[in-house]
Amino acid sequence: MSFFAIMLALLLEQARPLSRDNPVHAGIRAWTVSVRRNFDAGKEHHGWVAWGLAIVPPVLFTVGVYWLLMRWVGWPAAMLWNVVVLYVTLGFRQFSHHFTRIRDALESGDEHAAREALAEWQQVETTEVPRSEVVRHVIEYSALSAHRHVFGVLFWFAVLAALGLGPAGAVFYRLTEYLSRYWSRKSVAGAAPVSERLQQSAKQAWLLVDWLPARMTALSFAIVGSFEEAIDGWRFHTKHFPNDNDGVILAATAGAINVRLGGSALKMRQELKTAPIYDDEDAWQEPGVTPGREAELGHLRSVVGLVWRSVVVWMLLLALLSLARLLG
Repeated sequence: MSFFAIMLALLLEQARPLSRDNPVHAGIRAWTVSVRRNFDAGKEHHGWVAWGLAIVPPVLFTVGVYWLLMRWVGWPAAMLWNVVVLYVTLGFRQFSHHFTRIRDALESGDEHAAREALAEWQQVETTEVPRSEVVRHVIEYSALSAHRHVFGVLFWFAVLAALGLGPAGAVFYRLTEYLSRYWSRKSVAGAAPVSERLQQSAKQAWLLVDWLPARMTALSFAIVGSFEEAIDGWRFHTKHFPNDNDGVILAATAGAINVRLGGSALKMRQELKTAPIYDDEDAWQEPGVTPGREAELGHLRSVVGLVWRSVVVWMLLLALLSLARLLG
């Protein structure tokens, strides 16, 4: 059932992508704002209480609906609920329009439009960023987005579904990622500042929840890409990135498609004003920069192929697991 639910959700999302201003996401935003406003008192245990209250009720609601449908209606209705939840939480179209817009601008030679699209996507200053750095940033953010919107969701969905919890894993993972991102802002318009304790709790929870999925994504990139180079990048260059989980994914991506990643790219969201241009001979020797070729437009096609081949691998694995459960 899990395999067919994922396949249907992906097909539906490709045919009719969910709009950004949808009522489900708006409701989640309102819920997290309410929880933070009422329980963020600035102490460490308050941070974890607020995080738990933001996560647990939506997850319990998801599981409760699944169990009720299984008990009183039947498995077709329960699978339909899985598809609905996955449609809201899973999919490429939640970020791929940014990638497509930047790629099309670069292919047409409109670097200004590409920089504007990148700035809009990541809310950063890109005025002085050269073309190769634009491509590099797009590769990095696309690889991370594919992980957070697709592979991480698939991992937690499959794990908790196997335990009889239906689509709870997809909601759990996406909410954890959302809170780490949304509560990392020190202030939100129209609300009191977010306490450091709450930011720290959300960040720590995200690092724990994403630890294994990040490594599964990196392994899948290695399998469908250049395996030895991806594993070498994973082993020797992960530590150069600010975030260990993101570093695993980006180091494996760099090796899998032989592209230079890292450096100041992950600092863009907070502090990038201008991006450095590296000399070919010693660029990879700078801390935080992986070995490989300078990012070129062709690497965008390579990363798309890498991600879709990884999707095929994950779907085949899920199909085999589903078949084993049926036969068993």
